[in-house]
Amino acid sequence: MGGARPAAAEPGDSPARYAITVYYTAVETYHGGRRVEVRGCPSREGAFCRELLGRYPRSFVRAVRAEGTGRITSGRHAGSYLNWSHDTGYWLDTIPASSYGGRLVPFRTAAADAGVLQRGVQFRLLGPLVQDDGCPLSDTVAKRLLAARWVVQDEFTPGLGGAHHLDLYIGEEDRPNFTRESPLYMSLRGVAIRVERGGRP
Repeated sequence: MGGARPAAAEPGDSPARYAITVYYTAVETYHGGRRVEVRGCPSREGAFCRELLGRYPRSFVRAVRAEGTGRITSGRHAGSYLNWSHDTGYWLDTIPASSYGGRLVPFRTAAADAGVLQRGVQFRLLGPLVQDDGCPLSDTVAKRLLAARWVVQDEFTPGLGGAHHLDLYIGEEDRPNFTRESPLYMSLRGVAIRVERGGRP
């Protein structure tokens, strides 16, 4: 991450306030439109390969590039994941992969720049949770977010993170137009966190 120095995190309530966004695994089933070729690596080994990985709906491919991962539901690669990273390009995998190569875990995995929170820091969100537009979250969504123990096991694409910005993984999309229709897809402002365990030295 550009040589950023990992931020130390001691257990306890952080004095900082964070912008919270969410990310998800795209699911091909919920996407349509013209199919486009995707080329990349047939496995996580290698980078910027040019092997044909299949033809997928354009909106699905765009979502994979934006979110980092998507589950394929058609063709010979059905059940596999199409992943994307800025330093690798596209590749096929058996898991929705984080930037460190591990599996993304819903309501567990979080992403942060190394200079914000280092890998391995475990934290909880503290209420109240307020959306960017000033409206409170529904009780159901707020309870899920507040009950989760998040662990930094992913990092932002360079340029998308920034100071006091955390991204929370919420699992697979579960409907068409997920980013407009799902109550789980939101962004929050001014969120306090409680660090429960520090990260790697």
